[in-house]
Amino acid sequence: MAITNQDLRKAGLKVTLPRIKILELLENSVPHHLSAEDIYKKLLEQGEDVGLATVYRVLTQFEMAGIIQRHNFDTTHSVFEIMQETSHDHLICQNTNQVIEFKDEEIEQRIREIAKQHNFTLKGHSLTLYGHCNQSDSE
Repeated sequence: MAITNQDLRKAGLKVTLPRIKILELLENSVPHHLSAEDIYKKLLEQGEDVGLATVYRVLTQFEMAGIIQRHNFDTTHSVFEIMQETSHDHLICQNTNQVIEFKDEEIEQRIREIAKQHNFTLKGHSLTLYGHCNQSDSE
């Protein structure tokens, strides 16, 4: 889902070049999970004059507006991704820090059942599995 200038305005944010550039990076980057430092480096590579403090400030504004989601997959830094309409979960390789997104309807159904069993109104969930990917085995 592409975020538009109107979406920014609806969130109470002015449409500025740094905001647009950061959104474009988050929407088009592979991998989809970027740290503030990753975004800053990519902006520098593109010749953009955006400071690291601005990147942090914009990410905080986007997070508060519900445009992006922050993940803390490890203790060293946060990564960000565009907020998605459908739920997904993550596999994290502890050797390479690779983030693999996956969707599994059986897991989603089981989570809903557990919430119902406990008379719990589910508003969201976060499932993160940690281990080692095949890429880390070959190193």
